[in-house]
Amino acid sequence: MPVEEHRSVFLARDELTEADRRVLAPLVAGRRLVLRETRTGWHLEAVSTVGILRLERVRLIVTPKMAICGARLMSWLCYARGIPVPHDPTPRKWLTGRAGYAAVVPHALLTECRALLQEGLRRDYLRTEQVQPVLRGQLDLRAQLSRRYGAVDRLHVRTFERRAETWENLVCSAALHAAIPLAADPALARALRETAGHFPRPRPAVAASRLLARARYTRLNSRYRNAHTWARLVLGGGGVTDLLSDRGLPSGSLLLWTDRLWQLVVERMAARAAAECGGRSVTVSGGRAIRTRDEAGPYRKPFEPDVLLRFEDPRERFLPVDAKYIGYDGRRLSAGNRHQLLTYIAGYTTPDAPLAVLVHPAPQGATSRTVRVDGPRGHLGTIRVLGIDTRLDPEQAAQPLRDLVAEFTEFAAGGGS
Repeated sequence: MPVEEHRSVFLARDELTEADRRVLAPLVAGRRLVLRETRTGWHLEAVSTVGILRLERVRLIVTPKMAICGARLMSWLCYARGIPVPHDPTPRKWLTGRAGYAAVVPHALLTECRALLQEGLRRDYLRTEQVQPVLRGQLDLRAQLSRRYGAVDRLHVRTFERRAETWENLVCSAALHAAIPLAADPALARALRETAGHFPRPRPAVAASRLLARARYTRLNSRYRNAHTWARLVLGGGGVTDLLSDRGLPSGSLLLWTDRLWQLVVERMAARAAAECGGRSVTVSGGRAIRTRDEAGPYRKPFEPDVLLRFEDPRERFLPVDAKYIGYDGRRLSAGNRHQLLTYIAGYTTPDAPLAVLVHPAPQGATSRTVRVDGPRGHLGTIRVLGIDTRLDPEQAAQPLRDLVAEFTEFAAGGGS
């Protein structure tokens, strides 16, 4: 059943089971979904979330409101996570297909796992317990006495063998099996199943997710990092620490959190633009956050821009940058966004350069405009609204932001004149 992002779909009362509501509860609590009960059924709305949501009796395909073609989407996903785009030798060209954004993730996992097979899977010495006719390794005396009652025709031994059942391979195996129900294309499903057969027998997805949570990469296993990036998306069905929504979704579900994806893209673009001009991105939390104290009670969270750029030539200056997954082409800024950006201006900028930046996706081409806010006593602040062309490669699309940061640093170096 298709539904567009930020649109609702009606589900009859018998189409949403009690188990479904338990699955949806963390997504609703995390404001990724809105679920409203009516007299005859349920209205389900996806909030800044796209992908596949499989429930017991329905399978929802949430399509994006601002579509990006599959090949370009892959480059933006990789840019956000700081990994190279998988080399795809097939003519598929990262098509999104009927499953939308979620369709490219299983194929990316397949591409990376095939590359690992070509290089050879990592093997390590693992402890194993076997029953052998001769002594090989260390005798397990307790097992020998309790299971063989002292007989020596068969020996319980402990050995260390070089095998492929390492945690890196087990994660890939579990992810490949979990990706099979996500594949709408039968040929892709067959390829996933065939590739999974070359990896060790998988552990349950929950166990594999725990292995990923404890993942540490060295020069011995660093080549697994890219495959594990896609495995995280597939195995958890999502997680608030990555690009997806909350964990706990059933196999066959995969939801991309578009707000978070856009935020990661803008954070990376802004940090690289600042570095080119001698600045850097700084952490906002802690002493740099804008906090509100109210005798009526505490507030849930402080004011924090998505990115805060710091420059020290000739003196310390800050440039707040906020990422908005909103189509602001030709549209006026909402009152909430104007107030938010003005708060950042008041909290972080200097009176001679009261500037903040709002960055939004622009599927029809790059845009740039200035919003000036004045009061009875003069100029309050300037908001630069940049639309990033999502049809381009991320490095090319970031050029307007690089130009703005360079303009800001030149202005600051001139003393704000």
